[in-house]
Amino acid sequence: MSRAEADSDDVLVAAACRGDRTAFAAIMERHYDRIHALAWHLTGTRADADDIAQEVCCALVEKIGSFRGEAKFSTWLCGITYNACRDLKRRRRSFWSMGERLTVLAGLAAKPDGRDLHDAMWLKSAISRLKPALRDTVVLVVGQQLTHAEAAEILDVAEATVGWRMHEVRRLLSFESDLT
Repeated sequence: MSRAEADSDDVLVAAACRGDRTAFAAIMERHYDRIHALAWHLTGTRADADDIAQEVCCALVEKIGSFRGEAKFSTWLCGITYNACRDLKRRRRSFWSMGERLTVLAGLAAKPDGRDLHDAMWLKSAISRLKPALRDTVVLVVGQQLTHAEAAEILDVAEATVGWRMHEVRRLLSFESDLT
């Protein structure tokens, strides 16, 4: 980026902080491809990069006022993008860490017994083999800790359907654990 562009960023950021929507749009237009490319490199998928880029752009509306000019705006923006990618990876890891909770929920274990890694691997494998409707329900109810009503709204099904699906998941996981 040339010095003129960096100077222009400073002017645009100052205007955007004062509420100038045109300046904010110009910043987004100038930096969107950089945000997306960095997210793509860090996540490895276009779909994740699309999601991260959208998340960063939305977050920037609130965060731009915290830009202090200690680094170039583009560097600061890369930091925000990097953190968003890191947070996505953390959320995904935490989804699989909920394996212990799901094994307790499914009645497979009362408490952790030192076999957490084995259980997590088994659970990941078992969940991946579920039908998509059951897998989506588990992800929302257990992984995202939504109520049955909230999950039902997202899935566009009756709340009773979510309850039945969770019962079915418990039954299937219990059956599979009996086989191993």
